[in-house]
Amino acid sequence: MLEWLETTLKRLNVTDTMDPPQGFTRLGYTQEEWAAMDVFQQVAEELGLNVRQDAAGNRIARWETEQEDYPSVSGLTAIPGASSRPAVALGSHLDTVVSGGGYDGVAGLLCALGAVKWLKRQGFTPLYPVEIICFAAEESARFGVSTIGSKAMAGLLSVEELAGVKDQHGITLREAVEQMGLSWSDITKAERSQQEIKRFVELHIEQGTRIEKSGAQFGVATAIACPIRLKIEVEGQMGHTGTTPMDERRDALVAVAPLISFVAERAEQLSASSPCPVVATASTLQVKPNVMNVIPGWVELGIDIRSVDDKLKIQLAQSIKEKCAELEQCYHVKIKIDTLVHNPSVTLDRSVADDLLQTGERLGYKGLLMESGAGHDVMNMAHKWPSGLLFIPCREGLSHHPREYAALDDLLMGTHILAAYLQGEAGE
Repeated sequence: MLEWLETTLKRLNVTDTMDPPQGFTRLGYTQEEWAAMDVFQQVAEELGLNVRQDAAGNRIARWETEQEDYPSVSGLTAIPGASSRPAVALGSHLDTVVSGGGYDGVAGLLCALGAVKWLKRQGFTPLYPVEIICFAAEESARFGVSTIGSKAMAGLLSVEELAGVKDQHGITLREAVEQMGLSWSDITKAERSQQEIKRFVELHIEQGTRIEKSGAQFGVATAIACPIRLKIEVEGQMGHTGTTPMDERRDALVAVAPLISFVAERAEQLSASSPCPVVATASTLQVKPNVMNVIPGWVELGIDIRSVDDKLKIQLAQSIKEKCAELEQCYHVKIKIDTLVHNPSVTLDRSVADDLLQTGERLGYKGLLMESGAGHDVMNMAHKWPSGLLFIPCREGLSHHPREYAALDDLLMGTHILAAYLQGEAGE
């Protein structure tokens, strides 16, 4: 099984090595993402699963039970022999950030496919259908909007608001979707009914070190800290760096510089005084004209704020807005603040969490109940179906980085936990 996991890990990453110097770049709704999804489909079909693509580009691999045919649902064509019972679903994604790692998202699909392979080898026959869902465009790296495929499946996609959102090359989300052979006007047909899915579970690398530090071997999330994301635009005035007196400058970069350290310092203060932590990052910066001998006249700063405590997120966002007002007056610039994302944190189904924890511990692994500081597709699925999030460790907690790594033994552990979970949920 270890050999199959290692080989399939490389296949899903469309690579011969897991150590490319620049990491992996598979942005949402690109040929690179689609190539990896094609491999997912190939592997699933090799395991005897039926695979279809929905209107959002999600690939759904299904292990059927021997039940009666069922009518077409959610715009999907009926599959002969498909069960009318709800599916026990697993899933994650294959897209990455720029120069990302080969485990974020991939690990979840690899272990889910491995669990099906393991169960088939054991002669297990499901009484409920089993699905493995490969979601499209989970990362926000291209459009600044995350989990597009799972939002569409859960009926949470704001079609009109997002159609015109552009990537750095000026391509809109609508154009990107349609370049992949899909129809933007049909994307809402990806939504599925509550009756179609019994439970959903996502396996993911932790992207942190809490499992390791606690002495546990795996984690189960009880909640997800969804973000508030701010875009700060600072308008100053360009000028010659050699001839403009210092007291006459309206330097946009100088004006925004104190805000960068303020974000980190204020988040640390709030975390120290609260039972629940809040984290914040000044994570993107654009400067115009970005020329050595010209005073920066325009700056855009992106800020990401996360906490399971929504009140803390709002408090920090308000502090940032107040700081911007001070900087406007001090540096004689104009500052515009747009809230790109303001998502309430998600509480996951406790019965699913308990089942995952108990399943792992019955297999002899030590588990940890915890929260997730990162968003995942499961947070959208949880709006409609009982859902859970299973974590396996990753080396040094490093993620969104070329050196991201999860040990094969931990991938095997995740595979065994998912397989045992499916035995309980799909074999009742």
